[in-house]
Amino acid sequence: MMISIFSKIKKSLGWLVLELQTDGICILHLTAGNPPHVQFATFYPLTQDDIPTVLTRINKALQLDRYDCSHLLSQNDYQISLVETPNVPREELKTAVRWLLKDMLDYHVDDATIDVLDIPIDKNTNTRKAMMYVISARDQLIAQRQDWFDNAKIPVTVIDIPELAQRNIANLIAPAGRGIALLSLQPSGCLLTISYNDELYLSRWLDIQLTQLETLPGEQKLLIFDKLSLELQRTFDHIDRQYNFISLAKLVVTPLVTGGSELMTYLSTNLYIPSENLDLATLFDFSLTPELLEPAQQIRFQMCLGAALRDEGKTL
Repeated sequence: MMISIFSKIKKSLGWLVLELQTDGICILHLTAGNPPHVQFATFYPLTQDDIPTVLTRINKALQLDRYDCSHLLSQNDYQISLVETPNVPREELKTAVRWLLKDMLDYHVDDATIDVLDIPIDKNTNTRKAMMYVISARDQLIAQRQDWFDNAKIPVTVIDIPELAQRNIANLIAPAGRGIALLSLQPSGCLLTISYNDELYLSRWLDIQLTQLETLPGEQKLLIFDKLSLELQRTFDHIDRQYNFISLAKLVVTPLVTGGSELMTYLSTNLYIPSENLDLATLFDFSLTPELLEPAQQIRFQMCLGAALRDEGKTL
């Protein structure tokens, strides 16, 4: 879980995820299975109606009180910060973390809702200090979202973030005992995560617009490929230095727009670890949602898919 502000009341039909995007609201429901089964995935565009009105309409259509509902925040809704784990009892951790955050936020730390995510250290060495991610969001934003869902009678019990959603997808494809790098395309850029043993070790948002690959001329594409390759290599070098117990198996890029084959060829040639493109249809059952076979729809719903894989036994 990202922010512990809601109760956890488990229902029986599996997770339903609501994500507010710039042009609409994504709703996706996933049930357990091998592979996990997507029951439905719907996009409600935002046109003349405001968000609360659309949420009310969604609830009337789908009767969301039957589901465990989670809300996936967008990149600009929160801040994720890497800090050294305070040497305090667990029950005092969030209080101690607030002191560390006071100079990292552009608003007063008392106006922040926070949660923490541990980064496991190597059990075979005591030389590295324990680190953690601190996730913070404005109280005002969280209260507004809660009001929207309450007024629409949508029983949201969990708030999540893309980094953890992407970790969940990485855990489906990570080789045993090896780390995996996962790069996803977003309208605002790319999210890169490094996962190992089902845990998130690193996340970075890259200001690189890969969704525009199909429209760019050759020279501009090459500049983007060069920039991306450099940022990836820097990240992999950082992992080698800071977490030398993690052996990266591969870089997976998921999904890709038209023209992405050129990118994969470039990365395979210029990176020292293998690179591959992943079709999410190999991980999920889309028999009831054939529209998700299209790369553009996979890009739109990929974070909802990851968030719907939520495992209460592993998350906060």
